[in-house]
Amino acid sequence: QVQLVESGGGLVQAGGSLRLSCAASRSIFNINIMGWYRQSPGKQRELVAQITSSDSTKYADSAKGRFTISSGYAKNMTYLQMNSLKPEDTAVYYCRITTWGPQYDYWGQGTQVTVSS
Repeated sequence: QVQLVESGGGLVQAGGSLRLSCAASRSIFNINIMGWYRQSPGKQRELVAQITSSDSTKYADSAKGRFTISSGYAKNMTYLQMNSLKPEDTAVYYCRITTWGPQYDYWGQGTQVTVSS
């Protein structure tokens, strides 16, 4: 069973930066998409950013220009560089990796990001 482990969360002041990392417990083959989601209390989990195996990226409007997703497919890792953080970015951030042939959908347990004003 593959486990995804996020790290890099924490408490930061508004305007600050954090870099989240997601590592898989073992090699994952046929990765399709690696992504970051977040969920704050009372809200649905939402996509923040994703990157495909062909390095195509997609960002939520709230993340554009501030966050950057990258991947290390050879090492089965993905990163989320978050700059100019705002209090509304406060949430639990989750890593997700999906595969093709066969299709698997892996989620991490999340890392808390808290941005103080």
